[in-house]
Amino acid sequence: MKPEHLPLLKSVSAPAVHPDGSRAVVSVVRPDFDADTYVGQLWTVPLDPEKLPRRLTRGFRDTAPAFSPDGLVLAFLRATAGGRPQLHVVEAAGGEPQVLTNARLGVSSFAWSPDSRSIVFGARTPDDGRYGTLDGVSAGAEDARLITDYKYRMNGVGYTADKPLQLFIVEVPELDDEPRVAPVGRALKARKPAAKDPAAGPGPAADADAREAAADAAASELLPAARQLTFAAADHSGESFSADGQSVYFVAALHEGSDRDLEAGVYRVAASGGEPESIKAANSGRQTVGAARQSRNGKWLFYTAQELGESGQDFVARNTALYVMPAEGGDASVLSDVEMMDLAGGSGELELRGPDTVLLLNNAQGTVELLEFGATGNHSLLVHGDRVVTGAASAGGSLFVSLCDAATAGDVAALEGGQLRLLTDFSAELRLQAEIIEPRELTFDAADGYPVHGWLVLPPGKGPHPVLLNIHGGPFSQYTVALFDEAQVYAAAGYAVLMCNPRGSAGYGQAHGRAIKEKMGTVDMLDVLSFLDGALAKFQELDGGSLGIMGGSYGGYLTAWTISQDHRFKAAIVERGFLDPVSFVGSSDIGWFFGGEYTGSSAEQMAAQSPMATVRNVRTPSLVIHSEEDLRCPVEQGQRYFTALKQQGVDAAFLVFPGENHELSRSGTPHHRKQRFEEILRWWSRYLPTRSNL
Repeated sequence: MKPEHLPLLKSVSAPAVHPDGSRAVVSVVRPDFDADTYVGQLWTVPLDPEKLPRRLTRGFRDTAPAFSPDGLVLAFLRATAGGRPQLHVVEAAGGEPQVLTNARLGVSSFAWSPDSRSIVFGARTPDDGRYGTLDGVSAGAEDARLITDYKYRMNGVGYTADKPLQLFIVEVPELDDEPRVAPVGRALKARKPAAKDPAAGPGPAADADAREAAADAAASELLPAARQLTFAAADHSGESFSADGQSVYFVAALHEGSDRDLEAGVYRVAASGGEPESIKAANSGRQTVGAARQSRNGKWLFYTAQELGESGQDFVARNTALYVMPAEGGDASVLSDVEMMDLAGGSGELELRGPDTVLLLNNAQGTVELLEFGATGNHSLLVHGDRVVTGAASAGGSLFVSLCDAATAGDVAALEGGQLRLLTDFSAELRLQAEIIEPRELTFDAADGYPVHGWLVLPPGKGPHPVLLNIHGGPFSQYTVALFDEAQVYAAAGYAVLMCNPRGSAGYGQAHGRAIKEKMGTVDMLDVLSFLDGALAKFQELDGGSLGIMGGSYGGYLTAWTISQDHRFKAAIVERGFLDPVSFVGSSDIGWFFGGEYTGSSAEQMAAQSPMATVRNVRTPSLVIHSEEDLRCPVEQGQRYFTALKQQGVDAAFLVFPGENHELSRSGTPHHRKQRFEEILRWWSRYLPTRSNL
């Protein structure tokens, strides 16, 4: 795989299954170099093996499909080039999509009512005068912000308090009615013009603004009116209707003290409007809820949550567990193994199946499994093995699954008789052009006997191959068996790529994840180096004298920490790293709690685990990569680390990307993702040249 193959990476959404079970619809999205963004459409995937999948829509970027419960209408989000996603509907049998919303900052998510007549959706709602709501006032000319809470920014979103995520309800029009048209000419002129901005004064420009505002208002009149449900200055997410359609459930942090702790709870508001009420189990402790759904029979409320300890901030390596409580209130029961199951796979959503069962995805030792849980405590493992399930849904007796594995970036399968039958092959062109290399699964014991699980992606040829030790972010996340573009690109350039899940990672139980709490850079470094040593001893094709180390976020942390302790590496790449726990506290969007929970909050603890405190020991040439709009690990972390390396004479370079945030390598613009790969390969060619990368 080469950097230019990025447009062949087609990601597939969770399936939307038609109520009769005959077909599913998914969105298929890919990077596009010409548009320098992500494009994609909806595809219909028939269950019948005699019928082929086909493209259903032809929008610029169509995502998040969902059939109405009666099966007559398909709703989805559509974004135009340079535009925000808006809610659209189309007849399930096909036709011209109709737009339902004109949210200034776009629609983020939505859910159908049980009677198929209305949709609840989430949209960020800007304060007056911000984010283009006042003509002539640019972002740089907006009023100053007075910050009083800890939570005021989010990576990829920016400021949050002045554009909270609110919920709205919109009635779905009859799609066979004659479409309304926008007034023009005399009809438009006859309408009352919008009020002029007094600051604009008289003149042609002001008149043009008034005409444009009148045209916008007239066009908006063609849309069904959306009624706002929530009003608190906080994010409201995870919306879903109750089984009877009379209420809307959602997740929010509306409690006292929410500006400091990490708690979030389940709330319910009448679909007709009113004051939200908290839905909390009588026996629950301090938790952060991820998702909530009422069972189809209306008897139960399922929700996923992580425990937070007495402080409300102890989030480190907390598995996501499934809880259930009576819908009318009472005690909650935990349905999953809190210690060993982490039900945060995929998007972490709850998908209803039977009258009182739900589908969930479990992170499990480098895979993601599909499980079904019943309200009475029973559960079953539906899909497991060497794959990553990314979504699942059922209807009409059919169960569709979206997944990734070593050979596909995303496909759809049907679960039949306990076996998966593949229905699509969206990665066929990628495999044809890029010659995907299948990883080898390995386990090596650390020096203290702890088993370390991971993979080797070995390039073709006899070797000896230079070795790149890759370290994932999180740290409570995991490398998986799924196709990983980074490993494929580096292997194609002639490098043997090692990836493992050291202590601190997800998928191996909470004890495994919490092993590095207030001990970062200890057993986790031991594990990655032991995995490296084990692979070097086992495979003669690996060149132990030509080693590189790299990682992003927490992986950037452990890379920087390791090269201050171990000097065997010819070069390193430190990307978007958590590099100084001290300055992280005030600069990161999660800084007020993250570092203190992982490293401890005392100056002595932070210094004992800080790459900046040990940077004077580094001799390894290092490329530091960062994004200017990274709010998770702010760019100052990379800037200060790079400067410290230069000051002590280490060969270092700083690669900084404008307009990108913490997600550059996963969802940055296609041009920047390609450029990032090219610069990384150029760095390795300098210190670890190969025949394919000179």
